[in-house]
Amino acid sequence: MEIWQILLLAMVGVAAGWLNVMAGGGSLLTIPVMLFMGIPGPVANGTNRIAILAQNITAVTAFRRRGYSDFKLGFSLAAMASLGAIGGAMVGVKLDGVWFDRVLALVMVGVMILMATGHDKIKPTGGDSKPKNLFAGHLLMVAAGFWGGFIQIGVGFILMPILHKVLGLDLVRVNMHKVLIVLVYTILALGIFASNLELMWWIGISLAIGNSIGGWLGAHTTITHGEALIRRVLYLALSAFIIKLLFF
Repeated sequence: MEIWQILLLAMVGVAAGWLNVMAGGGSLLTIPVMLFMGIPGPVANGTNRIAILAQNITAVTAFRRRGYSDFKLGFSLAAMASLGAIGGAMVGVKLDGVWFDRVLALVMVGVMILMATGHDKIKPTGGDSKPKNLFAGHLLMVAAGFWGGFIQIGVGFILMPILHKVLGLDLVRVNMHKVLIVLVYTILALGIFASNLELMWWIGISLAIGNSIGGWLGAHTTITHGEALIRRVLYLALSAFIIKLLFF
């Protein structure tokens, strides 16, 4: 790679990492850049997991250092998501084309509707936020994990309503659990992609540096500014995502 490519990937990674932790859709920035560089779709899809892994290690660490961690619930949710991610990754290694775009856009519309309704019933940030509907939440994690293993793009938009609307967690804790869940299943998904495809490791490492910085910033922004900013970022990201998928 040339120097300008490394710098471009790192800068895109910072934006993607911040957006992924705050809401989702950061892979919609990183994967097109890799495609622009001539990397085949499945390889770009797999290489992106290197950056996702680094980003979420940083984010989980940042949340924990600020006093936000619940590994018992987080790992149980991650275990269920990992079951789905294994199947999704096995499909994803053969992925080619953009046939899923309109279906994904419809999913995003549904997520926006879910996140916009009934949020007044959620416990405030910083208070007692005990989860509810644990069985349904864990079951839905399998489907979310499948999508994450399959394509990763937009998985945050799927995880957030499960954690927020089904389990009843405030949005700060939603992001706290989200980064741990993605971290765990990404280890498995990356292993499957790496064993089936020749990943671009140097590109992945360049992205990982940026994603790690963005993930750290996203975790601290989440904790510092709380639900109001998370909700605004989420809606803006969802809107941009839907427009991109449907019209471009």
